Amino acid sequence: MYWYFIAAFAGYLLGSIPFGLLLTRLAGLGDIRQVGSGNIGATNVLRTGRKDLAFATLLLDSFKAGLAVLIIASVTGERNFGLIAGLFAFIGHCYPIWLGFKGGKGVATYAGLLVFASPLALAVGAPIWLILFALTRISSLSALTAAACVPIGAYLLGETQFASLLLLGLSVLVFWTHRENIKRLLKGTEPKFGSKGK
Repeated sequence: MYWYFIAAFAGYLLGSIPFGLLLTRLAGLGDIRQVGSGNIGATNVLRTGRKDLAFATLLLDSFKAGLAVLIIASVTGERNFGLIAGLFAFIGHCYPIWLGFKGGKGVATYAGLLVFASPLALAVGAPIWLILFALTRISSLSALTAAACVPIGAYLLGETQFASLLLLGLSVLVFWTHRENIKRLLKGTEPKFGSKGK
C-alpha cells in the first residue's frame, strides 16, 4: 500500500517542476505568468516569440510525466504504480505547490504519459488531435476532443480497466483545466493557433 503513496508523492514532485517558468527566466524574458494567458505551459511560452523555448517546454513537460511512469514502474515492477505516478505528475503540473497551485493545463504532460504508459491510448488520441488541429488550428478544441475519446477508445482496444479509469480521470481534469477555453469555444471567441491576441 505504501507504494501508492510513494508513487503519488514522487510523481507530484516531478510534475510540479515549472519548466516554462524556469526556461523563460533563464532566457531573460521575465515571468511567463505576466505574458499572454499567464499560463506556464508551452503554448503561452510560444507567445514570447521564442519557438525554441516553447519546444523545450513542450518536451520537458511531456517527459516529466513519462519519467515518473518509467521510474516508479521500473522500481516496483508494477505498471499500475507507474500509472499512479503519471497521474500525480499531471496534477503536479497543473497545481504546483511552488507556484501557489497555479500551473499549466496539462495537455503536454498528458501526452507524455500516454507515450510511456499507454500506446493504445496514444494510438487513439494522437490522430484525433492531429486531424482536428490541421482542420481547425484550435489547440484547445483538438486537445479536448482527443481527451474525451482516449479513455473509451483505449478500453475498446484492450487497455486494462485500471488504466482506462485513470485515463478517464485525467481527461476529466483536462476538461476542468480548460474550462475557460470551453467558454470561449461555446462563444466562438477561442483564438486559433498563430493568431494575435492575449
